[in-house]
Amino acid sequence: MHIHYGELPDVARYIENHADTAFEDEIPTIETIMGIVKRHKAIDERTRILEVGIGSGWLQIYCRREGLNIRGIEISSQLIDFAKEVGRKYDAELDVEVGNVEESDLGTEQYDVIIASSVFEHVEDWRKGVRKIYGALKPGGLFYFSATNKFSVFPSGEYDFPLYGWLPDGWRYRLRKARQGEDIMKLGIDFHQFTYPQLRRGFKQAGFSTVLDLVDYKDISKMRSDQSLKKSVFNVLKRHGPLKHLFLTFYPSTYFICMK
Repeated sequence: MHIHYGELPDVARYIENHADTAFEDEIPTIETIMGIVKRHKAIDERTRILEVGIGSGWLQIYCRREGLNIRGIEISSQLIDFAKEVGRKYDAELDVEVGNVEESDLGTEQYDVIIASSVFEHVEDWRKGVRKIYGALKPGGLFYFSATNKFSVFPSGEYDFPLYGWLPDGWRYRLRKARQGEDIMKLGIDFHQFTYPQLRRGFKQAGFSTVLDLVDYKDISKMRSDQSLKKSVFNVLKRHGPLKHLFLTFYPSTYFICMK
């Protein structure tokens, strides 16, 4: 996937759709991510965090406000300019540079935590990107990953089309180009719709010693008292592999915690 310095229609659409979003609206999502990370890795002002794909910059703003050391890479300079403008509204100076996770020099054993939320579906050579992240993590470092799930029965966040993720790659590409123009292949297309087994293999092959999916890392003890049914379901899923596999096959997204 190539770095883009000019304006692209899909980025313009993203910016228009998110122009009125407030930081307060994003806090629950960010706190969920950070809560999962903190259960597996202690974080303080000395922790080095890298975010791959910054979106509107909300995680960057949150971490700056918490006094955490975070930087980011983003493939679109247009989106970086937007995120920095958002950051200034909240008195946060973002540390972000134009970069491509497949090709950028992330360094060796530089980071304690790397976060890629809803990013890797857009990374053309995703396995190479995962290897780069593995190399950039310190021993014991943590990688938080979320992305698409191919067989989700819920509407796709990528494109509103029935069972969109189930379509073969070529069909999805043709659909998006017909509806949104050829530029969608430059930036915005979901090159991949992932499955849990596919990703688990990819993370193991990259070298991660511990690979935990959504069910594995779910902390039942932290669920609220009014979530007794949810607790029971996850208890069953943790004990019965086939049921867990079926559940994850049709879940809306893929989620993993990987430890180096």
